[in-house]
This record gives sequence, C-alpha cells and structure tokens, in this order.
Amino acid sequence: MRRREFITLLGGVVAWPLTARAQQADRVMRIGVLMSYVESDTTAHQWTKAFSQSLQEFGWIDNQNIKFEYRWAGPNPDLLQASAAELVRLRPNLLMAGATPALVALQRETRDIPIVFANVADPVGQGFVASLAHPGGNTTGFGAFDFSMGGKWVQTLKEIVPSTTRIAVIFNPATAPFYQSFLSSIDNAARSIGVSQIVTPVHDVGDIARILEQSAKEANVGLIVVPSALFTTARDEIVATVARLRLPAIYPYSYFAQNGGLLSYGFEVRDMYRRAGNYVDRILKGAKPADLPVQQPTKFELVINLKTAKALGLTIPATLLAGANEVID
Repeated sequence: MRRREFITLLGGVVAWPLTARAQQADRVMRIGVLMSYVESDTTAHQWTKAFSQSLQEFGWIDNQNIKFEYRWAGPNPDLLQASAAELVRLRPNLLMAGATPALVALQRETRDIPIVFANVADPVGQGFVASLAHPGGNTTGFGAFDFSMGGKWVQTLKEIVPSTTRIAVIFNPATAPFYQSFLSSIDNAARSIGVSQIVTPVHDVGDIARILEQSAKEANVGLIVVPSALFTTARDEIVATVARLRLPAIYPYSYFAQNGGLLSYGFEVRDMYRRAGNYVDRILKGAKPADLPVQQPTKFELVINLKTAKALGLTIPATLLAGANEVID
C-alpha cells in the first residue's frame, strides 16, 4: 500500500468515531409525557418543570437535543388511553408516566418503549414491575407512599382534634386502585385509639359535595382524603366544600393545605419528578429500565394552615408546629 493511501485510510479510521459521536450528539431524543392531570393544573406544571430542569442539568436541552411531547389527559380513563396510544404511535425514545392512571394506559400500549414513572403507589402490588430491586421489563421509576402513612394521618388528626371519634375516608377506586391498602392501615390505627372508620368511595367529581355533606352529619367526625389523581384535579372543590362544612381534614399532598386545607402530610411530589430526570438521562445513554431499581420517596413534608385552624376554632399543638415543614398564617 502506498504511504499516501495508508495515511488517508488511517485518517478515515480516526475520523469515523468522531463523526459518529457528532451524529449521535446531533440526534434529537423524543420524550412522550402522559400526565394524569389537566393542563390548567399549575402545580402539575411545577412538577414537569422540575423534570425538564433536571434533564437540562444532564445536558438535555429542550428543542436542541431533546423534544418533549406532552399529553394532559386528566384522570379520564378513555382520554388517557387515547393519549397513550397517540404517544406510542410517535415512537419516542422514552415515555414518562405521571401517576398511576397514566402508567396503566402506557403499559397497555407498549412493552418495548422504556417507561419511567413518578408518583405511583405500590408498583409491585399493582403489577407494574416484578420487584423494586429488579423491575424487569420496560418500566421503572419512583414509587409513592408507604401505606403505613394511613396510620400517621389518623394519629395527626386525632392529635389536633382530640374529640374525634369517627374518621370519614374518601377514595376514588378508578384512579387509586391501591386504596384498600390505605384503608387497612387507617382502620388498624383508628381501632387502636378507639376511633371508627367510615369508608366512602367517590366515583366522580359530581359525588364530592353530596358525600362530604353526608359525612359531616356524623358527630365528632374528621376526614382523610386518600391520594388519587381525581382528588388532585378536584382539590379546590374538595377544600372549599370541607371549609363550608367545617370538617377537620388531613390531606396527602401539600398543595391541599396551601390551597386552604387544614393540614397535609405526604411526600414532596416535585422532588420525585426531579429525580426522574436522572433515570431518563441514564436510559437515554444506554441503561435498561429492568436494571434500574424502583425508588421510594425520600422527602416528606407536614404543612399546617393556621388560618384554617383558627376558622375551625382549633389550637394546633406546639409539638406539631415545631415539626412542620411549612406553617401558613
């Protein structure tokens, strides 16, 4: 081989990986995001903002090397399924599921496109993954809640309102199919302190006022709102109705208390979406969902609304105030 030909060939070999890497860097990754919340939900937009900002920290810049396809389907099962099918037809590099209903819809549509989820309770019990340590399949993400938290809600409500002898528990079976585990935890804690549980399913937004009014007729009653996408969407109506009925209530997410609810105890949802960005980055760089363990919440927050407490004539114990992450005057 002539020296000039050899040098030309060698130069091509050296240049090839550089070219390949440049082409890979120029490739735009597509992320399909299915949210179990309505697009007008400003709190949910804070979560997705945390998600995209996390990816930006890993070098994924929107409309440069990554493109997001959002579908805000709310808790409506039919719209969620249609939106999931639409996203899958786009053949994105990865799918992101916001809460249980979105994950249900996406898994029905694909078992090969990687899926990362956030805010999904009991992913093993619901059959989404094989185990927390080894999810298997195309799905991994960030679980929500330890069901023992139901006992914490009971104890906290009783501490604030010692006269409580009954606790009404509302849940939506469609968007929170894991509700039974919460009910068991709540019942065990309630029985241990001589409190009875009143269990009432709420099937749609139209049921909320009627069911809460029925619950308020009970003497010495408090309220626990079990987490669900439907209740998140209808939180303003729930908080307003509870205030009108003067029901002491505890909620699973901070935004209920921030919107006027008495108090909330739960994990920080925004942090979960932020952490999801790390898994998306790793999968886009070659990791397999089956090899990434499902992670549980690490940040929990107690939020107390003193203005609402005063309106109900309640005095918040100093120990609770001292342990609160946020106190709203």
